[in-house]
Amino acid sequence: MALASPDIREAFWSRSPESLIRELESSLQGLSTQEASRRLKLFGTNDLLAFRAPGLFRLFAERFKSPLLLILIFVAVVAIVLRDLLDAFIVLGIVVLSAVLSTIQEHRASHAVEKLRSLVASRSKVGRAETVAEIPSSTVVPGDIVLLSAGSLVPADGVVLDALDCYASQAMLTGETFPVLKQPGSVSQDAPLAERSNFVFMGTSIRSGTATMLVVVTGRRTVFGGIAESVFRAERETEFESGLRHFGLLLLRIMILVVLSVLAINIMLQKPTVDTLLFAVALAVGLSPELLPAILAVTLSQGALDMAELGVIVRRLDAIENLGSMDVLCTDKTGTLTRGW
Repeated sequence: MALASPDIREAFWSRSPESLIRELESSLQGLSTQEASRRLKLFGTNDLLAFRAPGLFRLFAERFKSPLLLILIFVAVVAIVLRDLLDAFIVLGIVVLSAVLSTIQEHRASHAVEKLRSLVASRSKVGRAETVAEIPSSTVVPGDIVLLSAGSLVPADGVVLDALDCYASQAMLTGETFPVLKQPGSVSQDAPLAERSNFVFMGTSIRSGTATMLVVVTGRRTVFGGIAESVFRAERETEFESGLRHFGLLLLRIMILVVLSVLAINIMLQKPTVDTLLFAVALAVGLSPELLPAILAVTLSQGALDMAELGVIVRRLDAIENLGSMDVLCTDKTGTLTRGW
């Protein structure tokens, strides 16, 4: 295993702790402060915030994926060509206003989520040059020796070096109703996640007992990090977004059909070509709902503010309409409905 690029797919649970300690260039006393700092720069922080915090510019650019806004931009361009600058500035102002409102709201929501995360940031006890130090879990690195006890959140993926009646709750990964026993040893290379009794996973918690673990992988290279990354990348559009997109495409088809029909009829009637084209374009422009994006942005933003007063943070404005259209919401708590199957 190359120290520069540990990977959870290397089946660390099937290897002896001694070989892992040797290949991670660590020891039972842990890493020195200098070595831990070097590895933190090499591997990056042990958190998943990078998956959930798109930049302000990216948020703003994503607003223009909507066919409605693209239609309005086309309308503004046509108005400029026709030298109707007042109408062009009004339409562009509506476009920018709706995009800015939704961008600001989503950026504030993402920032609020990050602040909440910082308030509840966990800490871990690690070995540092024959002493025990309590550090933020985000600074844990591969090769660290972490001390776990009842109530501890496991900061990363790693093998158990020593344990005393240690039971871990890993329902968030496996759906298991009851905590599972963790103990030193090795298991088969093809053992499924639920049967890796010598391995603890990021995001799980210790229910009872104590244990000492060797951190093998951190951050997005963990099992939990892989799940978080796949969820982030597979973020699907809401039903509301899908409806708006189909509505915008329908308007676009109607506009094209109207323009072509008017052009064809007037050309057949031998009307002036330039006047006919201007009339057809003006008719298409009249079909576009200029105020709809702004009304949607203002309404959804107000809804997000109202929900914020009740302690609910809305990260995606379009999700508000999905939530409001629910008739029945079914939830499940592990062990209550599933019986651990």
